[in-house]
Amino acid sequence: MAGRIRFGTDGWRGRIADDYTFENVRRCSQGFADYLLGKGLRKASVVVGYDRRFHSENFASAVAEVLAANDLQVYLTNGATPTPAISYSTVNKGAVAAVNVTASHNPPTDNGFKVRDEHGGAIDPQGLAEIEARIPDTGDKVKQLPYAEAVSQGKIILFDPAPAYIEQIQRLVNLQPIKDAGLNILVDPMWGNGIGWFPRLLDGGRSKVMEIHNHRNPIFPEMSRPEPIPPNVNAGLAATLSEGADVLIITDGDADRLGIGDELGRFIDQLRVYALLGYYMLEVRKERGPIVKTLSTTVMLNKLGKLYDVPVYETGVGFKYVAPKVLETNALLGGEESGGYAFRGHVPERDGILAGLYILDMMVRLGKKPSELLTELFKKVGAHYYDRIDTPFSGDRKNREDQIMRANPETIGGFKVMGLDATDGYKFNLEDGGWLLIRFSGTEPIMRVYCETTSEDRVQAILRDGLQIAGIK
Repeated sequence: MAGRIRFGTDGWRGRIADDYTFENVRRCSQGFADYLLGKGLRKASVVVGYDRRFHSENFASAVAEVLAANDLQVYLTNGATPTPAISYSTVNKGAVAAVNVTASHNPPTDNGFKVRDEHGGAIDPQGLAEIEARIPDTGDKVKQLPYAEAVSQGKIILFDPAPAYIEQIQRLVNLQPIKDAGLNILVDPMWGNGIGWFPRLLDGGRSKVMEIHNHRNPIFPEMSRPEPIPPNVNAGLAATLSEGADVLIITDGDADRLGIGDELGRFIDQLRVYALLGYYMLEVRKERGPIVKTLSTTVMLNKLGKLYDVPVYETGVGFKYVAPKVLETNALLGGEESGGYAFRGHVPERDGILAGLYILDMMVRLGKKPSELLTELFKKVGAHYYDRIDTPFSGDRKNREDQIMRANPETIGGFKVMGLDATDGYKFNLEDGGWLLIRFSGTEPIMRVYCETTSEDRVQAILRDGLQIAGIK
């Protein structure tokens, strides 16, 4: 037995050269091929892409060899490609699925195997379980067709995903006003797949786009991981001030997540960014439609939903829950606390590039800098404050969960507890309309403690109480 491979929130991730090996990547590919063949999709097309991590292009070639050997037509990207461009290519090529070799925002030691459906969105939990169940126990059960032979037979076709994706972006947002606005835009692609995209999209006008961390470096200097949250964004925030930028746009390692820094070098947390995007769609663009949010993101969206008379749906954490709900409801936008946002008329997938362009478009249309956009938002919904602690935990997870359930606190951070939602993790709803969530990561051996509140001075007290409830002193 080579060891069981388990899929988490968004596919499988592992430590390179430990469990993330060529043999195990091929085993995952065989399981995915069997899943597709079991649905009667022989000879169907599958898109395969990858990020800039160590050996990603070679792992992606190994995926392509296995899929081709199983009588599937493979479209392999001709370079490191943003996750949203891979997802859009799935739709554009009429493919039935996609595989993306990326560990997204994980540490540099990791790589991953993301799978997508025919819509370019995350596969639902039942589908992930079926793929996992079909992964063979050993590598000798994997079919392979050597790369050169597969290419010569036309079973692997290299393609450039950029032109079709750029055409799609241009249908969704008018880039010319952003180009002409004279903005000083700083972009931090975090050594990842977002490199070069904003300069390419916004070149040719009065606005200037400068990038940092914009070449391949799989150890991700100046950050512990390519995740667009502090302290990983601190170098970018400092550069915002030194360069006199009007805004900092940050994309994670595979460019499906977005972070924002304001003109004063301050980070705008991802809950506020999601609320800004909701305000942009509803107030600035005058669009209407449902909003999908995970239970770990902002209640500001619920307030916007009431103000603009649109429904708001709440799901478990992860786009494996968000994407199906977005499709079901034809949602205006869907998103999660990690900084991933999807938009109607596009694919049901996080897109950090499009989200960044929407923030820039909002700045141009309203003539305001990021800090001023927040002021506008808070006039509508009131100020909200958020923070999160990620901590490794020892001992049995089940024991931890039992302890959390037994805690039954009457107050948290001085607020009365109004109820507990155990849909995905343990979410304590508080009397001010805020919340505390304790949840185990689906991709890493860590526990996350998050909160949102209307009282800035209560944030740390809420988080401290959350750690105590979870048995971490």
